[in-house]
Amino acid sequence: MIRPVTWLAETAMLSHGWRRFAMVFVAGLVAGFSVPPFFVLPALFVAMPVWVWALDGAERHRHWLRRMFGPAFGIGFGFGWGYFIVAFHWLGAAFFVDGGWVLWAMPFAIAALAALVALFWGLASALAHFFWSHGSARIITLSAAIALAEFARGHLFSGFPFDLLGYALTGTDEMMQLASVIGVYGLTFLAPLLAMTPALIWPADDRPASARLAPFFLALAVIAGQLGYGWNRLAGTVSTERQDVSFRLVQPMVYEHADFGNVDPAALVDRLLMLSDMRMDPTDQGLADITHLVWPESSLPFFLETYPEGLARIARILPEGATLLAGVPRQLYGLDGETPAGAPYNSVVAINTEGEIFASYDKSHLVPFGEYLPFQEFFSRLGIQQFVPGSAGWSHGDERRRLMGMPGAPAMLVLVCYEIIFSGDLGNVGDAQFILNLTNDAWFDGSLGPAQHAHHARLRAVEEGMSLLRAANTGLTFATDPLGRITAQLVPGQMAALDVRPHQRLAPTIFAQIRHYPLAIAIIAGILIGFVASRRGRRRLPE
Repeated sequence: MIRPVTWLAETAMLSHGWRRFAMVFVAGLVAGFSVPPFFVLPALFVAMPVWVWALDGAERHRHWLRRMFGPAFGIGFGFGWGYFIVAFHWLGAAFFVDGGWVLWAMPFAIAALAALVALFWGLASALAHFFWSHGSARIITLSAAIALAEFARGHLFSGFPFDLLGYALTGTDEMMQLASVIGVYGLTFLAPLLAMTPALIWPADDRPASARLAPFFLALAVIAGQLGYGWNRLAGTVSTERQDVSFRLVQPMVYEHADFGNVDPAALVDRLLMLSDMRMDPTDQGLADITHLVWPESSLPFFLETYPEGLARIARILPEGATLLAGVPRQLYGLDGETPAGAPYNSVVAINTEGEIFASYDKSHLVPFGEYLPFQEFFSRLGIQQFVPGSAGWSHGDERRRLMGMPGAPAMLVLVCYEIIFSGDLGNVGDAQFILNLTNDAWFDGSLGPAQHAHHARLRAVEEGMSLLRAANTGLTFATDPLGRITAQLVPGQMAALDVRPHQRLAPTIFAQIRHYPLAIAIIAGILIGFVASRRGRRRLPE
């Protein structure tokens, strides 16, 4: 065991050029198996030290520009490229939609996206190398730089926080609970810090073995403490269902979302009404005891005004006082009532027993290249369009309307699909009592994407201390308590409905109260520690 790891450490330090890039790229591939739904946490402990050892041997240039974009940048970029190819490979499933006529482009698109996102890790690696030393401080500095890069990835250019490194520390219900204190970005600082500790053991130096092993055993103790905290929180928290509302979540398996021109509105409404009023067992009363019926995102892939009978049919099936919440496209029109006023919205509408739409929320955080095209004029000239139907994509809604209140019902935070992955950035959660997430994962059906997306959603429940109701067109339909534990779920790929009640909201979690302030302190402290350690190291060098 010791000899192979010593060889790995020395090889990583002494390699350069394409051999070093290939080594860190493979290490990144290994690290990619630490995130959901794989959760192979030991993979991170194997991979992260390679990054550290490679930086130990990286050449230093005096000019700041060459130093920033020199070997250290390439090491972080290569590691990140491998990591994100594994983490994002499921996005390739979208190329099978619409007959797969652009399937040839899938590997190039995944590699290009992974490379684009890996630029953040390249910059993190270069930043850490500015303050590099050869003691334990260097892993703190690199962890701080990675956390900063991941936070930037989740916020800049509309944000893309899929598979943050911190998700590696959320593989069980117990491990997830620490997110209620520091959030997934805090875990993103902690995960690489713990996983880099083996880099302090090898290669052997003149320190005693106990001193070199101490950080690694401390890392194991931190993980044990994380599990202990989670176990105690799960055992000591009472979570009760609300009795004032009951939801029926429908999973309709609608694939017509990819082509509005192929939709048969009457047939789709038939299917949805049948699933909505079906009896699951002899004691099931159908919709009789349901206050809210939920049809997920893209369940009605047509404009309701083109099928006015649909609203009347919905009104007839709803029991007195009940409400339908449905994922639909919504088009605004000009003063003449006929001319579209901009691109449509990806919306959630509330329909009452009179067939009236009395409330709505328009998705505000859209998926770049999926629901809208950044720099549209430029990319359109290259023949590149977003995945959703129509050349105009979707319009951005107002995130302040995510909080939906209805007569006789507690306020709920409505999030559409992708919006659930933004830790600490869910909008106005102050008065919300639970989270309602409507999603459509049909673009990635048959891949690991839906499971990954669902796990991200569960962690928002833990962070906010609110139960989550998740209705998926295809994917995973389920409900959780405020601790993120799944309390009821449907089988993926099954046309069915699920009756659930949200749980009472817990007292605000620590994370809900202080958000990302501890992360900011940790990042600043990590950079300062690196600065001090590097200055001391330079003073010790012989003249």
